[in-house]
Amino acid sequence: MTATRIIIADDHTLFVHGLQLLLKDEQWIKIIDVANDGKELLDILSHTKTDIVLLDINMPKLSGLDAAMHIKRTYPGLKLIIVSTYNEEHLIEKARRIGVNGYLLKNCSREELLETIRLVMNNHTSFPYRTPVTANVFDEDDSFLRQFNLTKREMEIIQLLKTNLTNQQIAVKLFLSVYTVETHRKNIMQKLHLNSPSSLMKFIFDHGL
Repeated sequence: MTATRIIIADDHTLFVHGLQLLLKDEQWIKIIDVANDGKELLDILSHTKTDIVLLDINMPKLSGLDAAMHIKRTYPGLKLIIVSTYNEEHLIEKARRIGVNGYLLKNCSREELLETIRLVMNNHTSFPYRTPVTANVFDEDDSFLRQFNLTKREMEIIQLLKTNLTNQQIAVKLFLSVYTVETHRKNIMQKLHLNSPSSLMKFIFDHGL
């Protein structure tokens, strides 16, 4: 099997080193180069063939999003995954409009990273970002969320589960990975002290959700 070739573009040496350590034992992945800024990334791409670029947004000389726009125009088949500390909705939406294939936060798990790489390599888009902090600040009307310590994203998934959508269908609808939807479902079950899909459905209907 041909290894997936990856270039990392990030100006934080410790983070780059951490990524390399996370991926070094994956036989299906090969890190072929590292860029410290957007301009260096474009220079590398001009003479290096790769499958995926993992890139930060906040880089010197040329930002990740500006580099992504140039890359999508010049190398439309190249896969791009943003790996950033920024969880702002407008940045995520801008990345999606540019044609970026995936978006992860830097505090994502190793499993989320690998799942996103797999999805993107299989021509899917994946945006398994955390719900922004502001979305978890409850209003006065959110007493139900406060009572069960649920986030608004988790409530959104509960509403979709009520319509009998599968994890895959929910993932597509919310622009998430299946892995992230499964994680949300596990968190929901734990918070509600439930142990089966049927008990979750009973909870939903008992509380008129």
